[in-house]
Amino acid sequence: MKLKTIYASLKNDLSFIESELEQTVNAHHPVLRDASNHLLKAGGKRIRPVFVLLSGKFGDYNLVLMKNVAVALELIHMASLVHDDVIDDAEMRRGKKTIKAKWDNRVAMYTGDYIFARAIELVTELKEPSANTILSNAILEMSIGEIEQIKDQFNWDQNVRDYFRRIKRKTALLIATSCELGAVAAGASKAEQRHLKQFGYYVGMSYQITDDILDYTGTVKELGKPAGGDLLQGNITLPVLYAMNQDNKKHEIMDIFSKELNTSQEKVNQVISIVKSSGGIEFSQRISDRYLQKAFNELDQLPSQSARTSLRQIAEYIGKRKH
Repeated sequence: MKLKTIYASLKNDLSFIESELEQTVNAHHPVLRDASNHLLKAGGKRIRPVFVLLSGKFGDYNLVLMKNVAVALELIHMASLVHDDVIDDAEMRRGKKTIKAKWDNRVAMYTGDYIFARAIELVTELKEPSANTILSNAILEMSIGEIEQIKDQFNWDQNVRDYFRRIKRKTALLIATSCELGAVAAGASKAEQRHLKQFGYYVGMSYQITDDILDYTGTVKELGKPAGGDLLQGNITLPVLYAMNQDNKKHEIMDIFSKELNTSQEKVNQVISIVKSSGGIEFSQRISDRYLQKAFNELDQLPSQSARTSLRQIAEYIGKRKH
C-alpha cells in the first residue's frame, strides 16, 4: 500500500500543513527564504506531521492546535537534514542539490539554525507546559546522537549496543516525540500518550534500520544517491556490524579500507558484497521486524479506531519500503 492511500483520510489536513510549512519558512531575508524553500520543495514523506495528526485523533482533535506541533516536528527534521549534509559533505539529497552544494556551508548552517528557531517558536504557542520540555529533551538527545555519530566514524571497534543508542537519538526519538506531542496537544490520556510515544520509538528504530538496509540494497534512482553512502562517510551500521562478526570479516573489511584502490566507491562495493554474502541484510531485516512487532503491540493497547488502523498501515509501509 502506498503512503498516499494511507494518507487519504488526512488529505485536506496535510494540504493545510504543507501550506503552513511554506508560510513558516518564508523568511524576510532572500537567501534564507530561497534556501529554506529549496529544501521544502525537495519533498519528503511528511511522516512526522502525519504521526502528530493521527496521534491527535486519540484526544480532542483541533487542527488549529495540531498544526503548530505538526509543522514544528517537520521543521526540526528538515533542519537536522541541512546540518547533516554539511557534516557529511553531501552534494545530493532526494535527487536534488543540497543547500550546502547550491549555496555553501555557512548558508546551510544558518538556514538550519533558522528553521530550528521557527520550530521552537511554534511549540511555545501550546498551552501545555510539558510540550516544551518534551521537545527540548528530544533536540538535546538528537544533538548528542549526531556528535556520537561523528565520534564513531570509521570506528571498527563499536558494537551493536552503540549503534542502537545512536539511532535511537538520531531518528527514533523525533518520531516518538511526534506521536507523544500529537497526543499531548489533543489532551489524550496519559496512558494513550505513553503508548503512542512507545509506538513511535519502535517505529523509529525500524525506520532507521530499514534506511540502513536500503543503503546497501537500493539503487541511485531509489535512494537519490549512490548505494553505500553511509559507509563512504564512515558510518558503520547494523548490516556491517553483523558482517564484521562473521568468520573474521572484520579484518577483511578493515583491510579494504586500508588499501589504495582506484576510488572510494570501489571500496564500498567490495564491502557491500561482503555484507550481502554474510547475511547482514537478512539479520538487519529481522531486527527491524522485531521492532515493528513491538510497535504493533503498543497499538493494541489503544482504542480501536481508524487512526489506529492508519498508524499500523504506516508502520507496515516503513518496514517494507524500497526508498
